Formats: sequence, structure tokens, C-alpha cells
Amino acid sequence: MKFVDEAVVTVRAGNGGDGCLSFRREKYIPKGGPDGGDGGKGGNVVLTAHGESTTLLDFRYRRSFVAKSGSKGGGGNCTGAAGDDLVLFVPPGTTIIDHDDGDILGDLTEIGQSLVVCQGGFHGLGNSRYKSSTNRAPRKTSLGQKGEERTIRLELKLLADVALVGLPNAGKSTFIRSISAARPKVADYPFTTLVPSLGVVECKSAKSFVVADIPGLIEGASAGAGLGIRFLKHLTRARLLLHVVEVSSFDGSSILDRALVIEKELERFSATLYAGERWLIINKIDLMPKEDVDDLIDDLLGKLRWKYPVFRISSLRSEGTELLCSRILGYLEILKANEKTSEEVRKRSDLRLRRVQQEARDRISELDNLRRQNLKGESRGDIEDKTEVGYVD
Repeated sequence: MKFVDEAVVTVRAGNGGDGCLSFRREKYIPKGGPDGGDGGKGGNVVLTAHGESTTLLDFRYRRSFVAKSGSKGGGGNCTGAAGDDLVLFVPPGTTIIDHDDGDILGDLTEIGQSLVVCQGGFHGLGNSRYKSSTNRAPRKTSLGQKGEERTIRLELKLLADVALVGLPNAGKSTFIRSISAARPKVADYPFTTLVPSLGVVECKSAKSFVVADIPGLIEGASAGAGLGIRFLKHLTRARLLLHVVEVSSFDGSSILDRALVIEKELERFSATLYAGERWLIINKIDLMPKEDVDDLIDDLLGKLRWKYPVFRISSLRSEGTELLCSRILGYLEILKANEKTSEEVRKRSDLRLRRVQQEARDRISELDNLRRQNLKGESRGDIEDKTEVGYVD
């Protein structure tokens, strides 16, 4: 199955039906008068967040969607049938953006939430609408209006409370397997995780939170290296980032260098995201003696000047993971309670979310433009296909 988190489609609402020109003609009624009915209204194009949708794959191959038009009016003051609305189902977490001017039309974050992206055309008026005391036999009607048409860009960002970020083989997938029922692929080579995955963590208090596992980054990801930075946009909705670093690496690099790679890539991607809450998770502590781990971490924190919480875990042995999940749940509960009781906190949180998402879009757009400049010899359609994400799982 492919994971597609971006799509550009053209949608068009239905046209309104034309009004009817008609006069009543019946036996014994010599002057029946006008009885032309109105046309039917054109159908709208509606996007609805659907719980069974997980990717934008349905929009990967079909790029045009048209709602039904309204029918023409009829005699006897019969109104034409209205066009049915065209309902398109998208996954929760989808942002709808006008492709031409970049305006955000809406953000569907809850199941069942809907957004009308194109209004159907207004129906035409029949000649019975124009009768008056001075014009008893009007021959005037009006045509139905055309439905709205626009090109929209759909962006899917996973809805998660917590997001994992780190280098390939840092143990992120093993960690999410150890704390949830999610089963992402795990192997002893880089880039095992090619698409984001979600896991629901249930704590002993019967409360839960959602964790997102993002494919690993490498140095130069902000310039398109490795899997690039496109999947980083899934971090924008997370309330908390967990920077996962392994104590030792197969390539012999120092833990400081590995931590700095991710920190620099996050800062280049979004300054607002980089300034947010971020916890450091030292993973695979079972590979070294406890004294060596303590010395390594103390040296790392001093050189990084780390100001956020630090946790030591072994995902393989589930060591330290229960305490970490408990602390995460407590942090999220306090955060949600503050947003619920304080309008100022809620507004500040919404402002930060919009700022992070805008910075992410700008950064990804900048990278896409650089790629287009390097692909001048290719057709426009080929270039647009390259900007979509569709990795095979």
C-alpha cells in the first residue's frame, strides 16, 4: 500500500439549471398566465474527514472531480431537480489550500468535520417569477449560474500528541513497538521506516496518547538528502517532540555529532518548531555499562546546553519506557488543561500551530523550487509527480 500525504486536484461545482419559459394552457382557462418554473441549484463539492481514510491515495491518480448540475425548470411551476453534492472523503488531519493563491481554506481535524470548497451555481428563474400587474405575460427567464471551480492542494499531517524524530536506526520504531500495538518494520539497516506510522499508548491510568514515528533524517535532509524533509511536516501538529539518540552507532560517529545533525535540520526546517518543547531520549543504554552511559550523557548535555527533560531507555528491553510514558501523559494533561481553562493559552497555541505549518510549507516549497530548477529538461507533469510522496510500504 502506498502512503500519499499530498495531492493537487481540480474540483468544480455543478451549474445551476436554467429557468423555464412556459404559459398555462388548459381547457376552459383561456388566459392561464405564466407558469415556468425555476431551475435546480448546482451541487456543491464537499470534503469530509472520514475515519477509514488514512492516506490521500484516492487523489493520486484521479485529479478532477465535478459535482452534478441542476436540471432545467419545467412548465406548471415545476422546479428542476437540484444537483447532488459531491462528497470527497479525506483522512482526519488534512489541510485544504487554494493552489493558486496559497490561502488556507480549512483544516479537517475531527472525524465527520466537513468543508464546502466549491459552491454550486444559483438556479435560473422561470418566467413566472417576472409576472406583475403591469407585465402579465412575461417572456423573460434567467440562466443558471456556473458552479465554482478551483484547484486545491491537499496536505495530510498526522494527528499525534507526540512525535519521534532522529537519525535512521536510532531505535524509534523499536520504541513505538515496545509502548504500543503498532508494528512498524524493524531491521538492522538504515531507512527501515519509509512512511510515518501511528501508535496508541495506553497507560495504567486507562488514559492514552498517540505517538507518530517519522522516517529517519540524515545530514543535509533540508537540502533533499535521504528521504528529505517532506515527512517533517507531520511533526507540526504534535504537542511534544522526542529526539531519539542512540548511545553508540554502527558508523563510529559521536553521540554529540548525531544529536547536532537532528537539531540543525529541525532549526532549518522551522525555527518555531525548533523553539518548542523537545525531550531528549537516550536509547539503547543496554549496549554500554551504566557508568559509561552516565559519563557520555553528562558530557553530551553540557556541550548541547540542553534545557529540556532527558530520559534514558532501552526500547528492546522496555527499560525506562514506562516512566517515560507516564511523564509524557502528565505533561499532555497539564497542557490540555491549561488550554481548556485559559483562552490566552489556547490562542497562543493556535498561533504557534499556524506559524509552524506556514514555515513548513514555505520550506518544502523552497525545496521543490530548487528541484524544479534542476529538472528543466523534464515535462511539467513529471515535475509535479516528483513533488508527491508515494513510497511503497
